[in-house]
Amino acid sequence: MKLAFVTSARRGEIDRLLSETAKRLESEGVRLSGVVKIFDENPAHDHVCDMDVRVLPDGPAITITQSLGRESSSCRLNPAAIEEAAAAVEKHAGKDSQLFILNKFGPQEADGHGFRAIIASSLEQGVPVLLGVGPTMLEPFQAFAAGLAEELPDDLDAIHAWCLQAVGKTAD
Repeated sequence: MKLAFVTSARRGEIDRLLSETAKRLESEGVRLSGVVKIFDENPAHDHVCDMDVRVLPDGPAITITQSLGRESSSCRLNPAAIEEAAAAVEKHAGKDSQLFILNKFGPQEADGHGFRAIIASSLEQGVPVLLGVGPTMLEPFQAFAAGLAEELPDDLDAIHAWCLQAVGKTAD
């Protein structure tokens, strides 16, 4: 079982690292499943916390937050949209995925919903899993992973190297 996670104290760094990793691996022919954050220079959202994800490898873009207005400080996560994204991953992943990437193990997964079943299924099928885990979710994630996850540094090259090793490829 190959399970790794990335965490960072720098805001937005986990999303950036996993999106860049996915882009790099796709260009090298690695077959991916999961979701990564979409970075858009001209976002249509009204708050920095609003988020769209891309279903890997070529599924749809899905907005997983709800618009609560610029001044709102409430949680923007839309549980129904997370479930929609998880269903899209199941639909688009296919059996030939070499690596599952999830931009964030969050409250939905900690509560047994969201992508939790897909993570477990991927591991059961021998597909390596790479997850982003924010500092506030480390404890619930560690309970889920039961000590079996490898923590990777928040460094693009180190993450990329782990992914290549996990799928049995060498760097080009």
